[in-house]
Amino acid sequence: MTALRTAGGLGQGTGYARTAKIAALGLGFALFASGCSGGGDSSAEDNAGAAETETAAASVLSCPESQGGTGEDPGAKGDPAAVPASTGTTDVPLKIGTLLPTTGSLAYLGPPEIAGTNLAVKEINDVGGVLGKDIEIVHRDSGDTTTDIATQSVNDLLSQGVSAIVGAASSGVSKTVIGNITGAGVIQFSPANTSPDFTTWDDNGLYWRTAPSDLLQGRILGNYIMSCGAQTVGMVVLNDAYGTGLQSNIKASVEDAGGQVVASEMFNEGDSQFSSQVDSVVAAKPDAIVVISFDQAKSIVPLLTAKGIDSSQLFFVDGNTSDYSKDLDAGTLEGAQGTIPGTFASENFKESLLGVDPALKDWSYAGESYDAVTLLALAAEAAGSTDGKAMAAQLESVSGEGEKCYDFAGCVTILRGGGDIDYDGYSGPITFDENGDPTEAFIGIYQYDADNVPQPSRSESGQL
Repeated sequence: MTALRTAGGLGQGTGYARTAKIAALGLGFALFASGCSGGGDSSAEDNAGAAETETAAASVLSCPESQGGTGEDPGAKGDPAAVPASTGTTDVPLKIGTLLPTTGSLAYLGPPEIAGTNLAVKEINDVGGVLGKDIEIVHRDSGDTTTDIATQSVNDLLSQGVSAIVGAASSGVSKTVIGNITGAGVIQFSPANTSPDFTTWDDNGLYWRTAPSDLLQGRILGNYIMSCGAQTVGMVVLNDAYGTGLQSNIKASVEDAGGQVVASEMFNEGDSQFSSQVDSVVAAKPDAIVVISFDQAKSIVPLLTAKGIDSSQLFFVDGNTSDYSKDLDAGTLEGAQGTIPGTFASENFKESLLGVDPALKDWSYAGESYDAVTLLALAAEAAGSTDGKAMAAQLESVSGEGEKCYDFAGCVTILRGGGDIDYDGYSGPITFDENGDPTEAFIGIYQYDADNVPQPSRSESGQL
């Protein structure tokens, strides 16, 4: 990793078998004719009727059939009883901080992310910790970009001598603190940042993430919308690094597939009124509407449906594909769809997460958070040190070529035996490039049921 970086499913079991990829240009969606094909003798009334028919047809989407989906474990876990004693030692036990949202517009993501980190710490300490000592985790709130909570939390964590900070979830929040964290020689490891900007960030080689850049999520969502038969797309977009990054990549994908983005209306974090944006997008009469937001979707969706937009025309992203069963009237989102990076959570993983947080109902980015802590611990073992820079120098190697392993116990057994490891986790087949980005990932597509709860529909994989 260089200081100034250059851009470089269903049934996911061992080896992460791929599901059929969506190729928008290959699914045969029809381009609607711009005029009648029957010659010049049709009456004006006939032409008007044909135009109305075409408009109606264009608004009806027919997406690929749901495949359902149950996640599978990435592979067999190691035997805790077989883990050998550490061959190294440290005077400074590994301490990891978290900067994850418990308040603000992404607060719903906090519980699964925090549970993922706590589960990883428990499993690591159950087999003796890192370099012979238990590791410690310190949780702090990230808030959102309308507050200065993240800066205060980072200052507190740095004062406690953490080697790494897991977070933030929001790309916008991370941009406000990445300089403080990496400038202090501490690793910033986000489980959910997806802005493409971080690929080329001047971070001293200390910024890493288990979530893929929105180059992938945007490309897959744009192609998927086109595969549903849409020709025109409207967007309501959060005006920050996350929102504009997704917007540009969805737009490029739609246009590459022969479609057109006919409206793209922005709003800012902290806004509470969205009528003007909704009115402008609806007036453009798009076939599909993408809402790129965080919990602002709770206010935006009712405005859209009140304007006659059918829920099947709505598409969401990872920032707002969540459970709205308590927020919206039953059936409001039935048929709407959204994307979340990562594999579908397996039943075993859900059960383990519930063991550390029995109230957990959402699994978004839990796998990415679990993997972040596990990788940090393995990097410390490989480095023989809990120094942030020394650990960062090992993150690419513990995720790259070597013997496959799927948890701390299995991987550290190989490491302590003198072997090389290739960790794959619950977030997918992790292999980092020199930019700290995963080089391939899964994007899950979810479809809302009648209770406004997103259900796994299909899984697509892609490389970056």
